[in-house]
Amino acid sequence: MTIELLDTYWRRVRAEVPNLPAAVPEAWAFGATPEHADSLLGLVLSGIKTGTASSVWDYEAAGDRMPEAGDLSVILDSAGEPQAVIRTTTVDIVPFGEVTAEHAHAEGEGDLSLAAWREIHERFWRNHSESPRGWEPDMPVLCERFELVHPLPAATDANA
Repeated sequence: MTIELLDTYWRRVRAEVPNLPAAVPEAWAFGATPEHADSLLGLVLSGIKTGTASSVWDYEAAGDRMPEAGDLSVILDSAGEPQAVIRTTTVDIVPFGEVTAEHAHAEGEGDLSLAAWREIHERFWRNHSESPRGWEPDMPVLCERFELVHPLPAATDANA
């Protein structure tokens, strides 16, 4: 992804949603693989995925700022193309074992159950964690809820 591509995308989004700030938000893709990025993006665009979870240890290892309520993000596909804008609505940090069934359902993965969420995320952090700590049963998990800002949900083509 180039800065020019992101700037062009942001100008187009702001023309459709004029109350957005001039500054281009952080751009990133879900997951650790191209397939995962596209699959999770599809869940966001369809309205199924309204939450995500991150390892606090990964943020610390990378030296990245953790998201806060009100933050905007541009979501990229596997090719690095901007496809959506989300706004973080809530952020909670809880131990892995205290992530709720409601949050697991909001993530939209697997069969939407807490058991599936635990299996999927344990495997993800064991295989893809940026922190040398990887996964632990009591690790701190950043549970983020978000809303789709663009494309506007009413404008999303359900046949795409």
